[in-house]
Amino acid sequence: MSEPLNILFIGDIVGLNGLAMVTKFLKSLIEKHDAEAVIVNGENIYDGKALTKKHAEELFAAGAHIITTGNHVWERWETRPLLREERRILRPLNYPRENGGSGYAIFKTAKGTKVGVLNVQGRVFLPPIDDPFKSADWAVGNMLEETPNIIVDMHAEATAEKQAMGFFLDGRVSAVLGTHTHVPTADERILPHGTAYISDVGMSGPYDSCVGLRTDIAIKRFMLGTPHKYETATGDVKIAGVILQVDRETGHALSIERIIFPEFEKTAVVVKEEVQAEVTLIEG
Repeated sequence: MSEPLNILFIGDIVGLNGLAMVTKFLKSLIEKHDAEAVIVNGENIYDGKALTKKHAEELFAAGAHIITTGNHVWERWETRPLLREERRILRPLNYPRENGGSGYAIFKTAKGTKVGVLNVQGRVFLPPIDDPFKSADWAVGNMLEETPNIIVDMHAEATAEKQAMGFFLDGRVSAVLGTHTHVPTADERILPHGTAYISDVGMSGPYDSCVGLRTDIAIKRFMLGTPHKYETATGDVKIAGVILQVDRETGHALSIERIIFPEFEKTAVVVKEEVQAEVTLIEG
């Protein structure tokens, strides 16, 4: 078997602090994991909504090959021309084609291996756009004519919809990686026919927050039931993602590993003696 293809995928970058963290440490992560291909989701950089040409240039300079996005990419008008001009920035394929931009791309690594990247968006609890399953089926068919190494960014709200996409594409793509919900899940695995899967890779941004939003604003939204201006939090910034090992000849995943940098601090749970005694009494 040839040398495995290592692919680094970085989850949704939230805010300028998240961008600064990624651009500062991305090259170190690439070196640490010997990543040959680097994909970054950048839909939340500009105060939670979309990204600019400058943001994209910073990510490409730091080592990213492809930037994926999601539903928030449309919320700043200045991003729309960028989607049409820069083929390395993807928008979900299953938005109507009149919106412009590309939903998938194929690039060649420094070692000459072609890697395909597909960006699709779910419809459960999100806008009723075109069918992501039919769109993915069509795009994957096209990409398989050039390469078996295909990564899918499944930008969706519902875990079940992400899982369904994983099984739908199992054996045809290297990985289906969930984004959008910003909370890293612990269900990374390789599906029966060789596709790596995780429900959400997590966000690269401030974890002292409610999925990136300042906690005080989030609490007001829930308690008052009325809109409040989105303001990105700033504390406890981390990078979340996954590192994949792929058989570059078959495209089948060999491994998937979650990354959180820096890691969450682990605190010991101290159980009081009287509680221990009570538990012992109940068990007795």
